[in-house]
Amino acid sequence: MATNRAFAVEREAALQYLYRGADAVIVGACGSLMGTVLFVDGLYGAPPVHGFLTALWATALLLVFPALGLYGSWRGRSRAMLAMRTLLAWGLVSVMGLMAAFLMHQIGAVSRLWATGSFLLAGLALVGFRIAIYRVLGHVRQKGIDAKRVVLFGYGPLGQEMYQRVEHIRDAGYEVVGIYHDEPEALPVEVRSLRSIPEVCAFVRSQGVREIWLTLPMAACRDLQSVVHQFRNDLIDIRWVPDIMSIELLGHRFSEFLGLPMIDLNSPPVSGVTGLLKASFDRIFATCVLVGLAPLLLVIAALVKLSSPGPVLFRQARLGMDGQPFNVYKFRTMVVHQDHGVTQAVRGDRRITRIGAFLRRTSLDELPQFINVLRGEMSVVGPRPHAIEHNEHYTELIDRYMLRHRVKPGITGWAQINGLRGQTDTVDKMRKRLEFDIYYIRNWSFQLDLNIILRTAVHGWVGPGAF
Repeated sequence: MATNRAFAVEREAALQYLYRGADAVIVGACGSLMGTVLFVDGLYGAPPVHGFLTALWATALLLVFPALGLYGSWRGRSRAMLAMRTLLAWGLVSVMGLMAAFLMHQIGAVSRLWATGSFLLAGLALVGFRIAIYRVLGHVRQKGIDAKRVVLFGYGPLGQEMYQRVEHIRDAGYEVVGIYHDEPEALPVEVRSLRSIPEVCAFVRSQGVREIWLTLPMAACRDLQSVVHQFRNDLIDIRWVPDIMSIELLGHRFSEFLGLPMIDLNSPPVSGVTGLLKASFDRIFATCVLVGLAPLLLVIAALVKLSSPGPVLFRQARLGMDGQPFNVYKFRTMVVHQDHGVTQAVRGDRRITRIGAFLRRTSLDELPQFINVLRGEMSVVGPRPHAIEHNEHYTELIDRYMLRHRVKPGITGWAQINGLRGQTDTVDKMRKRLEFDIYYIRNWSFQLDLNIILRTAVHGWVGPGAF
């Protein structure tokens, strides 16, 4: 088995050298091709700096690409991430070459069209080469060739999920050959059942197992430590898959805190750079809406003022991101009245004015909330804000209810375009709305936001819940 492992290592090293040589050839060929297209005699007829840059790029990538992990194993990893890292590495190499030309006082002689064309052509070729290679490898691995033998240490919900993914993603090139678990009858029949750590050790060393995946729950820390200790001198990969699936929070991400690696278990996806981009989009969108709909807003304000005595806008306290209170704005749809506590409006409510009924039915009463978006208190898309009294009530009745406040509340949301709006007179209705809100937070993307905005603009909020 040791001989087979050494052979596999040598083979992988040889393939890496082939990949490096292929990358250098691709870059040299792209530079030469652009030279042939733009110059009469190709690179030979161009200023010498063009040939120098082509050679420098082809050489520099041999140093930069390995440093960024482009020649390591990408089994089971995202192809999109591979493409992004390739483009990042190629961009870095290109900038290094241009900086060298600048320091040599030759940057003025470089053809901008040649440099741009070479950069784009080589970038596409490098990415395309990798995608093609991994597709070929994936096709080969689907037939069981070059599959890495794996032992799962634990077969709870997380271990079962990992096993199912190995079975469905065959092109990743993994084969689960053994599982350590207390209940062998629950294991797949084609997989070896391992009942003790000594049995795991013997099986791994005799069957050419190349990886161990630790999928035990967090409570089994002693077993995890024992496995790592037992295989401390074995040349195999040990992967720990944290049992974050059992913790029903919003999401997770890896970070560094006080110089130590850390897993944030309750981190919303809308933060950092993405949070800044979403906030910028919100303010630009809100400004366009308020300016573009200014005549309509003035007409509605006049009708509300004429409908009954009282202010045009209705303000009520809500909780924003991370529980920060703010006043939400709406067009007033009811007669002015004293309300001890918050009483949700119901169908046929006598407090609703005639114009108010129309505004509520068409959701035009929500338009002033773009002022809240402009102030940074709300977002265009997000969970709808509930009255503070309702939050206090449902927090005690529905598990994870307050997780919806990890992001800014929105004017429209995933729950609303799926018909979950209007009165929430039962706990089941609120629980269903919460499920959609948490789904939105966990799966947030700009594409999802644009989809919700488009569906709101086309279909509106008018539906069974509107009154």
